Amino acid sequence: MSMLHTVNKSPFERNALDSCIRLAKAGSAILLTEDGVVGAMKNTNYSKTISDAMSNIKFYVLGPDLKARGLSEDNIVDGITVVDYAGFVDLTTEHETVQSWL
Repeated sequence: MSMLHTVNKSPFERNALDSCIRLAKAGSAILLTEDGVVGAMKNTNYSKTISDAMSNIKFYVLGPDLKARGLSEDNIVDGITVVDYAGFVDLTTEHETVQSWL
C-alpha cells in the first residue's frame, strides 16, 4: 500500500521528519510543507538523512511554502521534487492513504 506522508514542522524544532523517515515503508512518498520545507535544504543536518532515504522513498516539497519562507528551489537537496498546490492534490490522489506528521 503506497502512502503519502506530510510533514509540516521544521526538523530543527520537532522530530516528526526523523520519525516519518524511520517508519515510512519503501515506495512511500514524503511531502514537506509549511515549516517542514526547511528540512529539504542542502548543507544541513538533515541533508544526508534525506539523501540516504531517497533510495526507498520519494521526497517532495511544496514550492509556495519555500517561497513564503524566502527559500530558493536552487538550495534544496538534489532529487527532491518541487510541487505546487495542484501537485499536492495529485499526490493525495496517487497514494492510497495520507499520514500527517505533526
